[in-house]
Amino acid sequence: MTLREIWNRVTFWRRRARLERDLSREMEAHLDLLVRDYEAQGLPPADARAAAHRRLGNTTSLREESRDFWGFPALETIVQDVRYALRGLRRAPGFTATVVLTLGLGIGANAAMFGVVDRLMFRPVAMMRDPASVHRVYLRSTYRGSVGTDASMEYARYLDLKRWTSSFSQFAGFAQRQMAIGAGSDVEQVYVSAVNASYFDFFDARPVIGRWFTAAEDSTPRGADVGVLGYNYWRLHYGGDSSIIGTRVNVDNFAVTIVGVAPQGFTGVGDAYQTALYVPITTYAGSRVNRKDATEYYTHYNWGWMEVMARRKPGVTVAAASADLSQAYVKSWQAEGLQQTVTSADIAKPGSIAGPIRVGAGPEPSLEARTSLWTIGVAGIVLLIACANVANLFLARALRRRREVAMRIALGSSRGRLAAQAITESLVLAGAGGVAGVVVAHWGGSAMRSLFIRGDVTGAGILDWRITAFAFATAVFAGIVTGAGPAILSGRGELAPTLKSGSREGNYQRSRLRTALLVSQGALSVLLLVTAGLFVRSLQEARSVRIGFDAEPVLLANVNARGTQITDTARLELGKRLEAEARAIPGVEAASWVSSLPFISSSSTGLYVAGIDTVRKLGRFTYNTVTPDYFRVMDTRILRGRSFTEADRGGAPLVAVVSENMAKKLWPNQDALGQCMRVGQDTMPCTTIVGVAENAAQRGLTNDPQLQYYLPADQFIRAGGLSTLLLRVRGDPAKLADVTRKRLQPLMPGAAYITTDLMRDVVDQQRRAWQAGATIFLALGALALCVAAVGTYGVISYNVAQRMHELGIRIALGAQSKSVVGLVVRQGVSFSLAGVVVGMSLAAFVAKWMQPLLFHQSARDPVTYAAVAAMMVAVGIAASVVPSLRATRADPNVVLRSD
Repeated sequence: MTLREIWNRVTFWRRRARLERDLSREMEAHLDLLVRDYEAQGLPPADARAAAHRRLGNTTSLREESRDFWGFPALETIVQDVRYALRGLRRAPGFTATVVLTLGLGIGANAAMFGVVDRLMFRPVAMMRDPASVHRVYLRSTYRGSVGTDASMEYARYLDLKRWTSSFSQFAGFAQRQMAIGAGSDVEQVYVSAVNASYFDFFDARPVIGRWFTAAEDSTPRGADVGVLGYNYWRLHYGGDSSIIGTRVNVDNFAVTIVGVAPQGFTGVGDAYQTALYVPITTYAGSRVNRKDATEYYTHYNWGWMEVMARRKPGVTVAAASADLSQAYVKSWQAEGLQQTVTSADIAKPGSIAGPIRVGAGPEPSLEARTSLWTIGVAGIVLLIACANVANLFLARALRRRREVAMRIALGSSRGRLAAQAITESLVLAGAGGVAGVVVAHWGGSAMRSLFIRGDVTGAGILDWRITAFAFATAVFAGIVTGAGPAILSGRGELAPTLKSGSREGNYQRSRLRTALLVSQGALSVLLLVTAGLFVRSLQEARSVRIGFDAEPVLLANVNARGTQITDTARLELGKRLEAEARAIPGVEAASWVSSLPFISSSSTGLYVAGIDTVRKLGRFTYNTVTPDYFRVMDTRILRGRSFTEADRGGAPLVAVVSENMAKKLWPNQDALGQCMRVGQDTMPCTTIVGVAENAAQRGLTNDPQLQYYLPADQFIRAGGLSTLLLRVRGDPAKLADVTRKRLQPLMPGAAYITTDLMRDVVDQQRRAWQAGATIFLALGALALCVAAVGTYGVISYNVAQRMHELGIRIALGAQSKSVVGLVVRQGVSFSLAGVVVGMSLAAFVAKWMQPLLFHQSARDPVTYAAVAAMMVAVGIAASVVPSLRATRADPNVVLRSD
């Protein structure tokens, strides 16, 4: 159809009413002319009109042919089918509501989970210029046969990659840290992004007011004290006041002059929390370097804290860019070897990857990202269950309307036309389900995002076009799937037997398609429930397993010196005053200073043991400098020997407590007590092992070697400065958090301040993936179970309705009620058992892919499988009870006399 034909049809369609009148007048004129011709031939008027009608032909058909040229017949047919579907659905409100609700829940669950996965992996970074050419740089190396990938690196490494590659037109380093902004009582903890000046060149974004900082202000050894406020922070804390430019703001242990405000919607890379302030990365790093050597952070390789993104040059492939990065990393590895002992490059096999800018889509996505992929797969299973349920409802409806369909075919309707009407009806319902699904996704999306995304900076919701488009694409898929069965059914069957049948269509006939759909529902529900059960068991295991300490009653008092100058001796004295004041707080049982916290920070230094050439080859050994009550505060058990005492002070013989794994690694088949190791340098005095402590988690709940040792703070002043004070309290530590902060703050010198946290919150972050998986899988599993139960009930009810004649005969012949109930219930149980068998097989098949997501839990756990099987059988029995009771009330007189 040419453009001119389309325009003519549009013009005709707009003048449709006048064309109808003109057509009627024209056809009447033709008829009158023919009548006059026949009358002139001598026919009577009545015979002349009849002959004229015969000559003119079928006027209705002629009108339709003419109308075909006035508009778009296919579109008009669709409109007619939609109107027909709406009229039919309006007459069956219960059926309509059930289908829309079922599809809405399935579509909404998928849309909500798509929003999470899209945010973690696929969504382009806001305002980024040519995002396809921008990559996050990942470093990969082999350690003890295991390949590890990490996105963090040292500033010196960043300079090496930038210097020794030629495939990239832009580089930028960035890091996001929680810091204190403000002064006095107005101090608050916010997220600050330390970035290179080149960072902003990756985006098509201009500051709302002011400017970005420049390369001259981001130079080593220390950048300028300037900053750019995030838009939301500016609006919230400064009311959008443009006079903020030039204002000085205290940030952690330095102060910056505000030179600009980022535009609305600018989130940068935005992997973590929303940024309140952007500062030059060299300003941040320069404020934290050893004052004796301000060049250390960019000339040495001992501080891996930043990440890097780079833009490929036009024409450079991703593979070529990765190869270029890898050769640069090898050179950098060799340069590091000139400064300190490192594993040989031949053994470590250093390499680099130009990977996705989203960490969730990177070469080693987080456990949360991998779990979210499983949840979107599970949400897809829920949708399939919903589609199977709705398809069963459609099939039951189509079977009830077989005589109507046969009559319409007999009157001239084509089977293709009827199939199109069936598909249209299902698409209309699916469209309504899509609207309901968008509402469900908006309502539940924020809850799902909070489970998987630490800080949602996009605010994706009901107005997000990607989620809405996904929801309606899913709705179209669901509409086609659910409407296929009735559409196929409309094209089958003999007309004569169907037209001759009465309201009773003979004996009960089993529908293989409906049975297959019902078993599929059950099998998919079993798979989903098994997955949910395994994640629940993993979460229980993660909560109950002994991790080497008891986090529940521990309160953290974090000390931020904020640049306050204090000598080591004064620092130790302040620590003792703070510790004494904390012990005096009612409810505090014990207190201890630490230099490192599990899952948050760790420290390592040179370690030398007689008889071992290089201790580093055996693993990464981390230390924690603590005061004597540490093991009591954390409830970490001493297995052999003793813990620290007040006698382990400066000037006394150096001592240490090691973890059980460390003792086995360094002194296999020997008693670690009394052994000697040298800490820091091989010329240091001997540090004697006085105790062996139970293994305690340090870097994660899984795959943690737990090679850790503890040093008394008074003997290692360098590591024993102000850091974190741990308090063991009676009752809920949250109730003492604010009291503790207020009691300790007056003791802090200068601008230093105290913040408090709960140790259980730190540990809960490590359980986040299993918490998210258990929550989502349980919710979706419960939804799938309900949908499957409704589907089983619907099929059994329909089967009972079809078998009422047979059941009436059975009752008339003397069948007992319990026999009739047993007959119906057995059918429901058989459906459930078939679903259990298929579902268990599917669960066992996917177990090998699910296993890495679980915590100390087998993916083929027999307890979980048995519990789900029992639950599904119980659901089959429950769904069959009401139809079976209805069957016992069949009146043989009524049933046998029915048509």
